[in-house]
Amino acid sequence: MLTFVRCCLLPAIKLYLLGLWVLLGQLFSKTFRLPEMPRQEGKVAIVTGGSRGIGFEVALHLAGLGAHVIIGGRDEQEGLSAVAKIREEHREAKVEFITLDLGSMQSVRHFVQCFKERNLPLNILVNNAGIMLVPEGRTEDGFELHFGVNYLGHFLLTWLLLDHLKQSGMLDCFSRVVHVSSSAHRIGEIKLNDLNSEYYSAHAAYCQSKLAQLLFSAHLQKALRAGAFTASSFAVDPGMVHTALYRHIWAPLRLALGVVAQLLFWTPKEGAATVLYAALSPALDGERAGGYWANGRRQMTSPPTSDLRLQRSLWETSARMLGLQ
Repeated sequence: MLTFVRCCLLPAIKLYLLGLWVLLGQLFSKTFRLPEMPRQEGKVAIVTGGSRGIGFEVALHLAGLGAHVIIGGRDEQEGLSAVAKIREEHREAKVEFITLDLGSMQSVRHFVQCFKERNLPLNILVNNAGIMLVPEGRTEDGFELHFGVNYLGHFLLTWLLLDHLKQSGMLDCFSRVVHVSSSAHRIGEIKLNDLNSEYYSAHAAYCQSKLAQLLFSAHLQKALRAGAFTASSFAVDPGMVHTALYRHIWAPLRLALGVVAQLLFWTPKEGAATVLYAALSPALDGERAGGYWANGRRQMTSPPTSDLRLQRSLWETSARMLGLQ
């Protein structure tokens, strides 16, 4: 019983209390408004999960600035519908959809192959797609769902596209990798040797995947800076945003979600603002590159994200899990 409370009940309580704290912060803070960004003609961007929610708003704005946008997502019909909506708003938009299932490493590799066949540069990679509090399950490759979809799928995608990002960056305009994470990383714990725990907690698994994203982003930024590459890695907390992400929350809270979301959650467009700022702002090249951003400002993260040994251990373990050299 004590093990169940510690492994399952406590993470849920922590996450919902954190959510309440975040909502109170959003209630009493001014929402960040994206300043005017430079045109992006000739630039190419990939947005995972770009068919709806925050991802759609990011893809829409990038297309409006003239970037060639590639949306990656599981649902082809939803993806093509998103492409049509973007073209309705921006008639000259260069936007397309390629199927991408982050829960399948084969699908990730196929997506990258399709992209490389187009012989395009890659200036912006927005790792936005994700799941939250889904029932216990495994990906096609046997990984816990949150860890596999939110983190490992994006790890492999970024790894396979990294050379394109390095080659496409310029001294006056770095290529960017933007990982859409969450304040939930603050209560996450990395347990790479215990992904199949007897007491599964969707709440703990979600927080672990978000902490993993931040560790990956920080380690990638260090590697890019050490190699003097004109590319940088950012992590962004978009805040609590009114999207379908919350459909698996605890049932009693789900009943009140509609009202609370309308009053206190940010809109997808508001949630996308800091993601776009990290992806586009000329002010974030050089010494200001990288870091963890929320509501338009660089923020402190939880102590584990600064643990260099943990960053390296997660990176090496992830590469082994995916069979990468």
